[in-house]
Amino acid sequence: MRKRNYIIIGILTLITLLVVGSIIVLDGLSSMGNPNGSRAPDYPYFITTKSLIVKNITIPKGTKLTYEEQFFREGRQDRILNEKKLTDIELPKGETINWGGVPVYMIRKFFNSEMKGYSVYADFGKLSDDKRSKFSEMWQSCGGELGVLVKNTEDWTFDAKNITDISDCSVTYQRFFKEDIQQQRFLDKLLSEIKKNVKNQTK
Repeated sequence: MRKRNYIIIGILTLITLLVVGSIIVLDGLSSMGNPNGSRAPDYPYFITTKSLIVKNITIPKGTKLTYEEQFFREGRQDRILNEKKLTDIELPKGETINWGGVPVYMIRKFFNSEMKGYSVYADFGKLSDDKRSKFSEMWQSCGGELGVLVKNTEDWTFDAKNITDISDCSVTYQRFFKEDIQQQRFLDKLLSEIKKNVKNQTK
């Protein structure tokens, strides 16, 4: 009886090891090509076939619109999806739009749903000297994207009345670090320059 029990336990152990091994191998195969070694969601996206207005911004043909993860929707879509689900506007390579007098190539909604806003990515190499402003100089000095908090999340234009604050300027200046007076003063000054920069608003 005891011998029989040992045999059954041995068989079950072998089956368990085979199942676990198969899962590990399949997971490894599905992760191939991903630099993080894990499976990332294949977010739905649409490539525009003509100029469109999205989030009140006129975008050119060939712009990539990426959306939140959705059931039964993965990868490239054959039609534009619900704008409320939009997370990224990425312009065709080499193209920019005017955002507050600054050429930008991408706007990305904040990942944190509790924060109402988005990050703006600039191409300062396309900004001519005669178009530079205090706002653009301060932004460029950060060396990265600009985090913008807004009242209306359906409007991603440079609208001084809609912009409530600057959450960050790259990793250099963060509103989160309230005790750092230098960072807070810089972001306050940057917000002030945005409010002055109404003449450069673009929709």
